[in-house]
Amino acid sequence: MLELRGVRHHYDGRVVLDIERFAVSPGALTAIVGPNGAGKSTLLRLLALLEPPTEGEVLLDGKVVSSGRGARPDAKLRRRVTLVEQRPMLFRGTVRDNLKFGLRARGIRHAELNRLIEDVAARLGIARLLERQRHGLSDGEVQRVAVARSLVIEPDILLLDEPASSADRAAAQTLYHALEEERRRRPLAICLASHQLEDAYRWADDVRALAEGKLSTVTPENLFRVELPNASAGDLKHARVGAVEIAAMTDKSGPAILAVPPTDIIVSREPPPSPSSARNVFTGRVTRLAHQRPGGGGAGGAGGAVHVTADVGVELVAVVTDEAARDLGLTLGSPVVFAFKASAVRVF
Repeated sequence: MLELRGVRHHYDGRVVLDIERFAVSPGALTAIVGPNGAGKSTLLRLLALLEPPTEGEVLLDGKVVSSGRGARPDAKLRRRVTLVEQRPMLFRGTVRDNLKFGLRARGIRHAELNRLIEDVAARLGIARLLERQRHGLSDGEVQRVAVARSLVIEPDILLLDEPASSADRAAAQTLYHALEEERRRRPLAICLASHQLEDAYRWADDVRALAEGKLSTVTPENLFRVELPNASAGDLKHARVGAVEIAAMTDKSGPAILAVPPTDIIVSREPPPSPSSARNVFTGRVTRLAHQRPGGGGAGGAGGAVHVTADVGVELVAVVTDEAARDLGLTLGSPVVFAFKASAVRVF
């Protein structure tokens, strides 16, 4: 298992990552989603042991291998972790030459080497490219060749930075299917950074959002595809979702996905007093109540949690404690108010 503990990473005196704990588990695929500049690439570089954290530790199988106190990994440990960057560089020569490089460095014999190359090329749909020179490849083909170059040497942990950003839909699905097949074949751990929230939910076991250097879990509830208006950087923007408009703080415009974490929604029977920091206040009625037992990962304390679904002009899900649900007298059909800050809305 590859793990970050107590990591705070600085660039030019600015904290770009502040992560108490994050682990990439054997056999799991973890997706990191977030806007440009959120720190996704920096997080992957720390996990790849390419640079040490300013503070904190990177552990591999429970052993500190990189830290702000001077621990540095040796070459043998580095070989267990492979990073494919968003704009990977290929070596001179053909695609086949690129796939041979890591295998030769590991002493793989010629006959076995070619078998491994043909196999991974077939799985990633690049067999027809094997004899092509690197300068004859599109950006999407370069990405797939770089992933194949990493898979063929069978690392324990594969880190991918926007691996399908230059691929068309068919090529992206071929890539994800190949990764799924590799995970079924052996306990490969994968951590990928992506802007594609829908792909992250389809293929990943765990999805984390990275914003302002901090990680948080993103659930599949309260995801909305929207069109954001043009505005100056940092402006408050409103996006139509169903019969309501959701306010969000973002400099993004055009097509986007809004995510409202259920734990960031305040549930009440009356609107919050004015003035309120919650820019999003919606009234509606409870349509579903789902009780979660203690220890199930919800937002509750010893009494467990309740997932409250309400129709407020669009269906939203909030999480409250059992005690709060009782105090509010929440039942099917009862009136309810959902309120949340514009800054709580994540934009992808």
